[in-house]
Amino acid sequence: MDISNYEIFLRILLACIFGGLIGFERESINRPAGFRTHILVCLGATIVMISDLTLLKEYGSISSIDPGRYGAQVISGIGFLGAGTIIKEGFSVKGLTTAASLWAVACLGLALGAGHYLIAISSTLLIFIILETFARFEYKFQKNKRQLVIFIHTSNTPGQLGKIGTAIGKHNAKVKNIAMTAMNDNVAELKLYVNYPKNCDPVRIIESIIEIDGIYSVNPE
Repeated sequence: MDISNYEIFLRILLACIFGGLIGFERESINRPAGFRTHILVCLGATIVMISDLTLLKEYGSISSIDPGRYGAQVISGIGFLGAGTIIKEGFSVKGLTTAASLWAVACLGLALGAGHYLIAISSTLLIFIILETFARFEYKFQKNKRQLVIFIHTSNTPGQLGKIGTAIGKHNAKVKNIAMTAMNDNVAELKLYVNYPKNCDPVRIIESIIEIDGIYSVNPE
């Protein structure tokens, strides 16, 4: 099937609009990959798919061209760009949603390049709603959790931190961040930021940590 110049222009234009819409949401909350990045990813994926379909029409009769091969390379290659948006701070990982949005925008661009307008339009709306609306639900969910800051003096031995994390996890609590200072070769000081649900008594968390061998002191802030 021939792709007219009008079709090519329309697909490229929609790629800029749809990618920009999603990128604007990321830009508005100061994420590392924002407006321009999402436009370029969506536009690039669209160009790849259009080029692939054009090559298939021109040379498909004399060679075995797989129209999905270029698209597969886009989907796998975008992972390197997405990895650059992910930042690990202690036990916290930031940027996963932005990395996922870049990957989704690349898939969106491939759909546009192939001329699947219904898929592209509905996917853009869903992606935007997920990024914009669902964040509020996550915020409300986080408000139902409380934070506890704990100072711990413990033996500086392998596996000790894992034992502490396991003890905390038994109470449906989660370590969000950690700072560690080696007092000497045998003793380390930990500062843990722990999120725990409302129905959990923080005293029980502290008691579980105290029961671990090699714990010298546990003090909540």
